[in-house]
Amino acid sequence: MIQTVGLSKKYGSKFAVNDVSINVAPGSVYGLVGPNGAGKTTILGILAGLREATSGSFDLGVPASRVAVLPDTPQFEPWLTAREVIQLGKQLTAPDSPLDRIDEVLSDAGLADVAEQRVGGFSRGMLQRLGLAATVVGDPEVLLLDEPSSALDPSGRRDVLDLVGQLRGKATVMFSSHILGDVQEVCDAVGIVQDGRLLYEGSIEGLLVGKAGLTYQVRVRSGTEAVVSGLSGLSWVESAQSPSPGLVRVIVTDPAAAETALVPMLATMDVPVISITPQTADLEDVFLELTT
Repeated sequence: MIQTVGLSKKYGSKFAVNDVSINVAPGSVYGLVGPNGAGKTTILGILAGLREATSGSFDLGVPASRVAVLPDTPQFEPWLTAREVIQLGKQLTAPDSPLDRIDEVLSDAGLADVAEQRVGGFSRGMLQRLGLAATVVGDPEVLLLDEPSSALDPSGRRDVLDLVGQLRGKATVMFSSHILGDVQEVCDAVGIVQDGRLLYEGSIEGLLVGKAGLTYQVRVRSGTEAVVSGLSGLSWVESAQSPSPGLVRVIVTDPAAAETALVPMLATMDVPVISITPQTADLEDVFLELTT
């Protein structure tokens, strides 16, 4: 549905986006992640028609009237009520849709109780919720969301993730985020960008394959240094380090060997062991591996 080919954007001699080719399947949720200044907002701005690419091309697969955009800091006329904001959005994008659609999106965004309040008194998190409600009220086919949950408390983030998840199969969603857990939870595919370049694109499962079960967290009451010393240099141990007192992070090259040898090795060291926990790699682990 969303496709870019060799997309680039230069400001002077510096590339903000450099030869990025993206493919987003219809009806999917695609997460665009990367460090600050990586080019995420610039990519979304080009797709939204708010910025002009220096070179390359893109196709959203639908008319511009079927595309909705949520900026990272949505703003509205302060004298309007939340209901009036959504009513205006509905009138501009889907005038023939039923009136109860307004109440539906306000409720989904967690704003039903403040529907009649003027938005000039809203917090940034409430404005973020309102922006998402205004974005979805017209049932667009493509949604471009820039950091939709960045200003929200845990409850607000939960509402936003639920809303985005409900759109799967009904619309194609691309959203940028620095909250990698959110991306891992709701996205079908992910694009990782750094310094304007696309480092990886594909399914999260494909990104994490082979990464699971290679790290163990060993917690001890004492003897941290002895554990690090005793495990370092073993053939199946890549590294053993203590990031904090009482905790040893063990990266292994052979999970099968670790499963049979780690507990006996700790027993020979005569240290009080609290727990041994295998750590499954997540998106944040792999993101840091790719970008550092």
